[in-house]
Amino acid sequence: MKKAPKWIGIISIIAGVVMFIAGAGAWGVTSAQLKAENITVPGDSDFLAGAPVAGPFSAFAQAETIKKHTMKISDGKTYAELGKLATEAKDAGDTELAAKLTETRATTMTSASLRASLFTSILAFGVAALVMGVGVLHALSGWAIMALAGRKTDDGVVSAEAAASSGSKDKESSTGSSTAE
Repeated sequence: MKKAPKWIGIISIIAGVVMFIAGAGAWGVTSAQLKAENITVPGDSDFLAGAPVAGPFSAFAQAETIKKHTMKISDGKTYAELGKLATEAKDAGDTELAAKLTETRATTMTSASLRASLFTSILAFGVAALVMGVGVLHALSGWAIMALAGRKTDDGVVSAEAAASSGSKDKESSTGSSTAE
């Protein structure tokens, strides 16, 4: 039983390192895939204008800029709203307006698809960061377990039994009573 905390600590450290590496790998793959698309945040973006899309913030900037452009093209109408308006125009016999609204609706669908892809990459970055953070915490916990398990006192290494009995000795000495009296 004396070796259990040491092994638990070692396994926790290894698991933490593996988690950190896996998270960093996922971050790197997501970033490389975004970079391979050669996307640049447009100059009229509210932030990160001109930056290559390669991380969560530039992906968010690109997604928000796409939304801004789409809302301008569609006069602030969403995909669903444009569908309803196109149907109403067609039912009213205005085929020219129906065709225009349908074309704009196709643009909003493409926009929604692009934004969903960008938000998926943002989510992947978030999960990768979470896994790296949990990996660091796991490794630190393992280190703490090993440090506490190997702690020495005047009597030697503190085991669980010794820690429990020293706790009761501490209580006795603080109250002034002793079993030797």
